[in-house]
Amino acid sequence: MKRALIMHEDVPTWGTLQGDDIVLASGKRVPAAQARYLPPVRPSKIIACHLSYRSRCMEYKMKRIPEYPSYFMKPPSSLSHHGATVARPRGCKFLNYEGEIGVVIGRRCSNVPMEGALDYVRGYVVANDWGVHDFRHADRGSMLRVKGHDGFCPVGPFIVDAADIDPNDITLRTYVNGRVVQEAHTGSDLIFSFAYQIADLSRLITLEEGDLLLTGTPANSRPVNIGDVVEVEASGIGRLTNTVVELERDLVPVGEPPRISANTLHVALAIPEDEAERLAVEQQQEF
Repeated sequence: MKRALIMHEDVPTWGTLQGDDIVLASGKRVPAAQARYLPPVRPSKIIACHLSYRSRCMEYKMKRIPEYPSYFMKPPSSLSHHGATVARPRGCKFLNYEGEIGVVIGRRCSNVPMEGALDYVRGYVVANDWGVHDFRHADRGSMLRVKGHDGFCPVGPFIVDAADIDPNDITLRTYVNGRVVQEAHTGSDLIFSFAYQIADLSRLITLEEGDLLLTGTPANSRPVNIGDVVEVEASGIGRLTNTVVELERDLVPVGEPPRISANTLHVALAIPEDEAERLAVEQQQEF
């Protein structure tokens, strides 16, 4: 079953997708194309996996596939929804999409084995793990200033019950202005399964009901421009749409300013590190 949280008569209201309509508990039908969506999750924490798709590792020309996953956190204030805008800060150039599948935890989960990990899943959502790589040099790898901005975690439009999805048979695609830019299949490209990631995290961190796990992105995350429309689609789950805009305010001039570092270019453009170092030096010489 696909469930959506929408604004109806200025009140957040749950409904289920039936045909082309979202049907509320009252029986009222709202055309899905006209609904005002809200995030269908309310996590106490959002945890994201770094490298979890083979195609992403191959794109970086890594000498070997990671033996274990690594993670970072996005603040709950980064949560956003289907149809929302995503704002690139002024002075920044490298705002990248990352189409992902989000796993929503259904009950408290602590130190669970892989064999039982999926029993703790409430459902699945489509997500986009946005990041502005002009801050890649800051925060020593915590990713807070790259991935933690307001609105940098849109999810939706639906949450789909776990029983209705085979997590090993999901096709994930990202589109920019209607053109496919990312494509992967969880059964063939995903290195660390959803069950593995849940078990790995829960042995150290208690996952609470509603918590959101972003399970990684495949190859070809790239920067986008103001006005671009980015859509992420996961088979059986839904299609998430967001439009890129410019942030309406200037950043207060404190703390680490954005800059184009070698790490910015390496990650945002998926180019070799030595080439990124050369390009970063050239760009600095231009200014």
